[in-house]
Amino acid sequence: MESLTVEATLTLDEAETSVRQQLASVGFGILSEIDLGATLQAKVSRSIGNMKILGACNPQFAYDAITTDRSVALLLPCNVVLDETETGTRISVPAPAALLPGRPDITEPVSALLMKALGAIGPVAVS
Repeated sequence: MESLTVEATLTLDEAETSVRQQLASVGFGILSEIDLGATLQAKVSRSIGNMKILGACNPQFAYDAITTDRSVALLLPCNVVLDETETGTRISVPAPAALLPGRPDITEPVSALLMKALGAIGPVAVS
């Protein structure tokens, strides 16, 4: 899946703190949090390492998008994945245009804010 990704030389906890701060600086709040690594370990006794999913939402953009196209609710909140690596933490967000093709009126403003927030942590790769 196409994503906006930063390879940060931060621990998962440091990356999470930074992501929360940077997203807040562009109007996003965190609505949900899933410790996927711990959940899978508890449920199936298998390890995938440290991985968290934060459910981020910018209320104004969510409102604007839903009132334009109610199916956008299927994409909310925006998942921000924090995946611990050998050198730090990979921070990934699905590319909005990949999730909602043909709707630049909805995806471009959100992409710009996500790029700004992630770019404050490190170089953003689109892959």
